[in-house]
Amino acid sequence: MAKDTKKKLDSFNWEGLNKNGHPIKGVMEGMSVALIKAELRRQGVNPTKVKKKPKPLFGSTSTRKITTKDITIFARQLATMMSAGVPLVQSFEIVAKGHDNPSMQALLLVVKGDIEGGLSLGDSLAKHPKQFDTLFCNLVAAGEQAGILEGLLHRLSTYMEKSEAIKSKVKSAMFYPIAVMVIAFVVTAILLIFVVPQFQSMFENFGGELPALTQFVVDLSEFFQETWYLVFGGIVVLAFIVKKLKADSKQFNRLLDRVVLKLPIIGNILEKSVIARFARTLSTMFAAGVPLVEAMDTVSGTVGNSLYGEAIAVMRDEIATGQQLTVSMRQTELFPNMVLQMVSIGEETGALDGMLEKIADFYEAEVDDAVDGLTSLLEPLIMAFLGVIIGGLVIAMYLPIFKMGAVV
Repeated sequence: MAKDTKKKLDSFNWEGLNKNGHPIKGVMEGMSVALIKAELRRQGVNPTKVKKKPKPLFGSTSTRKITTKDITIFARQLATMMSAGVPLVQSFEIVAKGHDNPSMQALLLVVKGDIEGGLSLGDSLAKHPKQFDTLFCNLVAAGEQAGILEGLLHRLSTYMEKSEAIKSKVKSAMFYPIAVMVIAFVVTAILLIFVVPQFQSMFENFGGELPALTQFVVDLSEFFQETWYLVFGGIVVLAFIVKKLKADSKQFNRLLDRVVLKLPIIGNILEKSVIARFARTLSTMFAAGVPLVEAMDTVSGTVGNSLYGEAIAVMRDEIATGQQLTVSMRQTELFPNMVLQMVSIGEETGALDGMLEKIADFYEAEVDDAVDGLTSLLEPLIMAFLGVIIGGLVIAMYLPIFKMGAVV
């Protein structure tokens, strides 16, 4: 039984008649033709033809991962189509055919088939939680209920574009120094394992005592030659353990997020990005008419930091009992005074969504400036770091030669 539930779903092309007797077609994932027909009938479609989608002759071209960028482009294109007066089903077909990711094309055609079968757009998207998260589905559902789907899709795509932009900025701020340190470590290890031993055999013919720096490098080289597999293997194992703990342990994530926020410079950038994401998400949902308590429930899972996520979950419970948002935020001691003041003004004036949007704009600009400043600061420091490491090794290797030349 367990084995069957893990069976990979196949894609099926289907044709049929809708409730009005009009011919429709689409693509659906399932385990067999019989199950596909049963699902179509459940959706009010009378299937006339169901056939397994053929696989490409030279391997699959539809296994490209669906990224957040793909979803963002889809939301923007769908909003544009609806603004132009194109019906929803036809919009899906046009957007799907124009997408360059085969996996996204297949997904959109599946969603289109569900809509043709009578499901709402929100319910159709909710069947694919890996691609369309709770925030996306909730906003689409709210837009459908309020009759403002087109405007909400524009707002949602703008939110996703800004969210991805700030996420990319933060990643670049962290990736750059880490990448340089990894490269420096690999280059140093190669020198110690393969280059230094060549000099070491030459030093043995010199006789006499080696300079302290040279002796230290030689000892380090011997250590790496004997234990390189343990060093590199240990790094791989450690990376695997950290990845596993991040996936499975809430306590580890909480500890890691707390430590990261306390790091100099990087911690400040991450804190600002979390506040920007909190404000942007809450503003988008509140403007869509989603109740504040329900919006806070979604926001707690999207801020990207477990420390803030848990605090927002507590805030949600307090707001549900009648407490003001500003008071709940102040009690967490995680939000700067400026944010608290602006939220308080927004609550008093009834313009909370607009004030939250201004907070998001401000902190996104702060993250941009901080990342640019960090990059400018790191470039000379990294060059100096590499110069000291690589230059130190070179000097250590040539010191005995210089010493022997001075004696001669």
